[in-house]
Amino acid sequence: MGTGLMSASAPRGVAILGSTGSIGTTALRVLERQHDRFRVAALTAFNNAALLAEQVARFKPAFVGIVRNGSEPHADWRVGADCLVDAARRDDVDIVINAVVGAAGLDATLAALARGKRVALANKETLVMAGALVTDACAAGGGEIVPVDSEHSAILQCITGRPGVEVSRVIITASGGPFRQWSPEQLEQATLDDALRHPTWRMGRKITVDCATLANKALEVIEAHFLFGLPYDRIEVVVHPQSVVHSFVEFIDGSVLAQIGVPSMELPVLYALTHPDRIADSGVPRFDPVSTSPLTFEPLRAEQFPAFALGVAAGRRGGGAPAVFNAANEAAVELFLAGRIRFGDIGVAIASALESLGHRSGETREAVLSADAAARQHVQERFG
Repeated sequence: MGTGLMSASAPRGVAILGSTGSIGTTALRVLERQHDRFRVAALTAFNNAALLAEQVARFKPAFVGIVRNGSEPHADWRVGADCLVDAARRDDVDIVINAVVGAAGLDATLAALARGKRVALANKETLVMAGALVTDACAAGGGEIVPVDSEHSAILQCITGRPGVEVSRVIITASGGPFRQWSPEQLEQATLDDALRHPTWRMGRKITVDCATLANKALEVIEAHFLFGLPYDRIEVVVHPQSVVHSFVEFIDGSVLAQIGVPSMELPVLYALTHPDRIADSGVPRFDPVSTSPLTFEPLRAEQFPAFALGVAAGRRGGGAPAVFNAANEAAVELFLAGRIRFGDIGVAIASALESLGHRSGETREAVLSADAAARQHVQERFG
């Protein structure tokens, strides 16, 4: 989604929402190498004031915001959740990299799209919760959404310049996470340390647990549905442990294109900034087909990872169900990270919330946020 060309004139202003997280810090590395094309106009973080201060000193943005500031407040920093929207709306910001974790990124995405900006979207929950609202805001405001997730970036790179009617299906790859070869009996005993040992990627704790439950792949399926306008029966997932092939696109004549590259988030971040153009000197290591061989693919064991099937079913159901799924998953993962529930309870909590609340409406922002809040409360009260 999105057709804007990169300007060849003055550097474009970039806001990074969630600058102290894994995607945010990756984005800053990319921007530092491309300082002649882009400038850091705004930075926001959730609560890591120390790292944010280091970033501010290095990149000197015009706007700085922090959602929760537990240390001595900086006089020129905006404090509170509104800082995300404030950064996204700024006139000196052309591109908003939304790397916020969870539902907190929704309003900033809507605000940026309403102002006609490009949103480089790493906050997949935005589209999962409110896909129709986001796509409507994109059309109404003249903005554009370019995905940062490696899988969706891969799809975009394969289909750019080709009519959507030529696409037969897309196949999203999954590493399989740390429990790819675990038996059901082993999964019953899985610990937090086990869940956080992702074999390929280094990410934040929440998304790493999502990869372990495969809830992350369900979120990506829903996101792909809205990004590319494909029905769910034309979006598939296959396990690819090496994380070298990021997605496949099959066309109506049977031809298949795949986007292949080393498992680094720097390339999809850069492409989200420059799409549909490409630039040299990306900083990404050269691809070596010999050293990355062999490449293998396996079916996804959905029966052992119930969060995946629950999420895809919620996406198919539509309405408020995807928001309920996302919120219940966030709440359950938070409890798991705090040691209050077991790994297997995450799927149980999601199923319980969907059974009770999956009928909720998702037609308006208020309805989406109501479904989100109700699902969080449900999980907290029943499982916390």
